[in-house]
Amino acid sequence: MTDSAVLDVVELGFQWQGLDPFIVTMHHLDRYGEGNEHQGPVTSLSGRRIGSDFSGTDGWSMYHGDVVPGFPQHPHRGFETVTVVRRGYVDHSDSLGATARYGGGDTQWLTTGSGIQHAEMFPLIRDDADNTLELFQIWLNLPPESKMVPAYFRILWSETIPTVEPSDGVSVDVIAGTLAGRTAPAAPPDSWASSDHGDMAIWLIRMEPNAVFDLPGGPTGVNRMLHFFEGGEATVADVQLEGGSGARLRPEASVTIVNGDTPGEFLLLQGRPIGAPVFQMGPFVMNTPTELQQAFDDYRTTGFGGWPWTRRDPVHDRTEGRFALHADGAVEHREMQPTKT
Repeated sequence: MTDSAVLDVVELGFQWQGLDPFIVTMHHLDRYGEGNEHQGPVTSLSGRRIGSDFSGTDGWSMYHGDVVPGFPQHPHRGFETVTVVRRGYVDHSDSLGATARYGGGDTQWLTTGSGIQHAEMFPLIRDDADNTLELFQIWLNLPPESKMVPAYFRILWSETIPTVEPSDGVSVDVIAGTLAGRTAPAAPPDSWASSDHGDMAIWLIRMEPNAVFDLPGGPTGVNRMLHFFEGGEATVADVQLEGGSGARLRPEASVTIVNGDTPGEFLLLQGRPIGAPVFQMGPFVMNTPTELQQAFDDYRTTGFGGWPWTRRDPVHDRTEGRFALHADGAVEHREMQPTKT
């Protein structure tokens, strides 16, 4: 396979191991049913390990939530989270005082920098229909000089994310980078994606049965990984892939993707390696063991700014639309029905 445009093939799971500058990607697909009056599941939670439920029982998990599914108040330092919500909604709250509801194609881009606490809850806002949630959370590293920048929160609204249709039966959401002359909204200012050297791309590719997509080559020296997360079979260059697998690509090579007989979906992650040591423990990603220990010490001492909310798992009212309240008081509102699903 060394002479191929495909350098390696790996099996995907819940967590996809990243290539520098990416750390890891989590793919959540939870088929929640109707929501109750608290925007949690109507279905009984009996038998689940509440507080740490990753069971996937009945097609969904509570994660660390005990009423509403999701991830209540927790800290981060030293990297970025890029949360791409395809279906369902996420309620965000953080120690900066920012809060939001976003989903249906929106992306939250959070630079954790010197430290932040946040909550990511999955409200089941429909009480008369299913509440399927699908999202990717991508952990993107920060270079050493940006590890301790101030935390920063941004929403890339679905309406602002370009969709390119490069060939029949193919559409690509350009969440980061540029494709066919269409450029993604700006990432946060201290992100590796905003660097002149980052060469970042985050592309969500949808292909109809038997569609063909000529993926253009990238810059020499970047890491490029194509995740075939939904579908039956596809041919990538000269390699046949099954759904649930990933292909590490030769960066400068253009690659022809031929989808099989069922709809196929791919997530392309590309970036120039940062090349710095990575020491990770739980929610902190630093460059040395000393920095990692300092992150734990600082969190215990400062709480990264404390927690301005009355609950560890804040959720907004069921009737609330898509919006973002930023730490500086600026507010953005969007219609509840986004443009992408």
